[in-house]
This record gives sequence, C-alpha cells and structure tokens, in this order.
Amino acid sequence: MVDLSKYNQEWFDKGKSNIIVMLWFVVQHTIFKLSLHNMYGYRIFILRLFGCKIGKNVKIRRTCEITYPWKVIIGDNTWIDDEVLLYSLDKISIGSNCSISRRSFLCTGSHDIEDPHFRLIVKPIEVKDGVWLQADCFIGQGVAIGRECVIGARSSVFTDMPEGMICMGTPCRAVKERVTIG
Repeated sequence: MVDLSKYNQEWFDKGKSNIIVMLWFVVQHTIFKLSLHNMYGYRIFILRLFGCKIGKNVKIRRTCEITYPWKVIIGDNTWIDDEVLLYSLDKISIGSNCSISRRSFLCTGSHDIEDPHFRLIVKPIEVKDGVWLQADCFIGQGVAIGRECVIGARSSVFTDMPEGMICMGTPCRAVKERVTIG
C-alpha cells in the first residue's frame, strides 16, 4: 500500500537555490510567456540569464515550459514549439537542427511504482542532432533519441530509439529507415 506521508525528496538537488527557482517560475509565467510571438531573441536572453545553454538561431515559442533551464542544453538551429514541456529535473540535451513539435513532453522525472513511499526517480534525456519529435510525443526519463530520427505524432518513447529511423507508436518502435534528400 502506498503511504505518501512518508514521501521524501530531501536528497533531490534542484541545481539552484529556492529563491532562484521561484524567481524563474515567476519570470516564466509572466514576461517570458507574455512576450510576442516572434520575440525569440528576448526569450533566449531570459533563458540564458537562468543558465540554459543555447546555440545559435534557436527558436523557442512563448508557451514552452521549462522546469529548470539551468539543466537544459539546446544546439544550433533548433525549434521548440508552443506547449512543449521540458520537465528538467535532470539534464535534457537537445542537439542541433531538431524540431520539437507542439505539446511534446520530455519527462526526466517519475516515481518508483514498487516503492510504498513513491520515491522520486530522475534520469537525463538526450535528443541527438537532426531529430524531429512530431506533435504530442512523450519522451520518458533516461531515453536517448538517435541522430536524424523521427518520432511520429502521439508516440510514447520509453526506450532508446535508433538513429536514422522513423519510429512511432505506444510503446514507440522503429518502423522504417528515414530517407532524406539532401
């Protein structure tokens, strides 16, 4: 039987002080979210102030939510669409030339389903160069998405996906090789 009265995450390191965490939450839900559609440079500036490592020519939409930006790395020429959630309790690394489509959820944290105290588990996520996460994908903790991989819309990814493949489904599986004309 689960006993949430014994839940304890004192060991968990947010990476910054509680004051910085609260300041980020206020900034994210006000001046970040209320910025105009095409103010990409402004949002990048704010994220960098809070420790996010971001490459050149990155586009992050105003309704993207990032739990702890200081635990996120984003490569060059990457787009992150509206309503994307980067639940960065652990490191999230997104490569260059990636497209993270609307409502995708990269989730580095969960709970141990066999622990009666619901212990928190965190593991990093790595999205390698050239990846396209189509709309409404779920990427679970500890997952690596291979280079040039496409994850089909509404897929749920719980294990690593190979490079150069089109993958889809719940649970997500590689279905065919990705062919690019270039």
